[in-house]
Amino acid sequence: MSSVFKALSDPTRRRVLQLLKARSMSAGELADHFPVSKATMSAHFAVLREADLVVAEKQGKSIIYALRISVLEDALLGFADGLGLGIARSPEARPQEGET
Repeated sequence: MSSVFKALSDPTRRRVLQLLKARSMSAGELADHFPVSKATMSAHFAVLREADLVVAEKQGKSIIYALRISVLEDALLGFADGLGLGIARSPEARPQEGET
């Protein structure tokens, strides 16, 4: 979970996730939204991949990134549970009797 929060700590990476919420995008398309070098964007993508917040798929010469929202949801719910906020999960996400 710490890798998720590390990834979310940077505003550029949060913006990348917002962009990917709308649709999958190539690394180049994403980089066009930011006034930084390709090397800097590559480092941001690596942090997001390490946190498992995005999945990268090579298509020809491009790398296409897609959001893995379930990882983000799990991290946020785990964080809220750790704080004792008691956020209810959907019935299908709750452990069944006898499960942990």
